Amino acid sequence: MLAKLGHETVEPLAKLAELLRQRSTIDHEIATILKRPVHSGHFGEYVANAIFGIELNQSANAKSHDGRFTDGPMTGQSVNVKYQTRHRGLLNLGLSTDPEDHPDFYFVLTGPPISMGPTHDTFAPLCVDAVYLFESRSLLNELAVRGLQPGVARSVRRTLWDAAMIYPEARNPLLALNREQRAALALFAGEDQYLGGHAVPK
Repeated sequence: MLAKLGHETVEPLAKLAELLRQRSTIDHEIATILKRPVHSGHFGEYVANAIFGIELNQSANAKSHDGRFTDGPMTGQSVNVKYQTRHRGLLNLGLSTDPEDHPDFYFVLTGPPISMGPTHDTFAPLCVDAVYLFESRSLLNELAVRGLQPGVARSVRRTLWDAAMIYPEARNPLLALNREQRAALALFAGEDQYLGGHAVPK
């Protein structure tokens, strides 16, 4: 039996279809810039490469890292690039406790903090509100002190996030941003109305 579609159903369906057509056009333009399908991870890696000179591996299957720094004091060091549309205080790490199975650094770009309230009316925009640089060995040691194993969606203390921040505040002395890098990141700043309570554990 076919359902009868009233005006209250047809109108949002038509609007949705039109928005999807617009999105397809925009996604095609974005993919042309990224040279890859539109995906949050690909966006983060593009920004990391373009602004920070991180040379990405030709193969996406390279063990433990996405690429290497090509400029500055960490030239040649391996790095795993992570992008999160919302800052949840979580980090995806390799499952091994052996530092040799991890990159030298975890480089994390995030959008605004996740709201503590209802999420049904929120969305995850592709933006960059903060950038963090974690030295892998130090991070693994901190987890071990807490009796935690590295893994997927591993909770990381807020104090560690704060110490790792390189943007917007320069708290991690390992990587100092120049004026041009800060200006480039500011292009991707999120809107104030997206900001909510901070979910990073203390």
